[in-house]
Amino acid sequence: MKLKDKVCIVTGAASGIGYAIAHTYAAEGGKVVIADLNLDAAQKAADGIAAKGGTAMAVAMDVTNEDQVNAGVAKVVEAYGTVDVLVSNAGIQIVNPVENFAFADWKKMLAIHLDGAFLTSKAVLPHMYAQGSGSVIFMGSVHSKEASPLKSAYVTAKHGLLGLARTIAKEGGKKGVRSNVICPGFVRTPLVEKQIPEQAKELGISEDEVVKKVMLGETVDGEFTTVDDIAQVALFFASFASNALTGQSLVASHGWFME
Repeated sequence: MKLKDKVCIVTGAASGIGYAIAHTYAAEGGKVVIADLNLDAAQKAADGIAAKGGTAMAVAMDVTNEDQVNAGVAKVVEAYGTVDVLVSNAGIQIVNPVENFAFADWKKMLAIHLDGAFLTSKAVLPHMYAQGSGSVIFMGSVHSKEASPLKSAYVTAKHGLLGLARTIAKEGGKKGVRSNVICPGFVRTPLVEKQIPEQAKELGISEDEVVKKVMLGETVDGEFTTVDDIAQVALFFASFASNALTGQSLVASHGWFME
C-alpha cells in the first residue's frame, strides 16, 4: 500500500474530486480526514470509507476561518498524532465578466481558493517539519496556466496557487516537505454542472455548445477528465518517494493545455 498509515487531510472532500481522492487514499492504507464545511456530509463520506474497511474521520472546516482551520488540524493531530499529506481542494466557482463581477464575490473566491490553501498549509507545516517529511498538494486547474472569459477571480486564484506551492517547496525542501499542484481540465462535478447553464446565458449560446466548444473544444478527444483521473495524480504526488518532485504542477486535461 502506497500510503499505509499516512495521515491525509483532504479539504472539500465530502463530494466531487476531494471525495474521490479520499477514497483512493483510504484504499492505499491512508488515515483519511474528510475536512468539509458540511460536517454531516463529511461524516457520511467518512462512514462510507469505514464501511469499506478504511480509516477515516470527519472534521468541520471553513478553510477561510483561521481558528476553525487550526482547531480542525489540532483535532486530527490529537486523533492520529501528525499530518503527512494535505490536499487543499476546497473550492467554488462564480462566473461573470470583470465589469460585472461583484467585489464581494471576488473576495469570496480568493478567500476560499488562496486563503484556504495558505491557512491549511500554515497549520500543517509545523507537524510535517517536526517529523521531517510531508506532502502539500494544491488543487489548481488548467486555469493555473490558461485563462477563460468570465472567470477572472478563479483564474487569478489558481495562478496564485503556483506561487504558493513553489514558495513552500523552497522553504520546506531541507525539512523534507514537498509541495505540488494538480491542474485538472474540466471534470464533470456539480461545480462544473452549475457552470454550464451560467456560461450559456452569459455567452448567448446553447448548453451543448458550452460543453463541446468552451469546455472540451481544445481537448484531443472531446472527453471530460474524471475524478478518478485526478485522484490518481493526487496519489502520485502524495506517495512520491523523494523530494525530487517538488514545486511542480501536473496538468491532466485530455491535452487541453500542453507544456
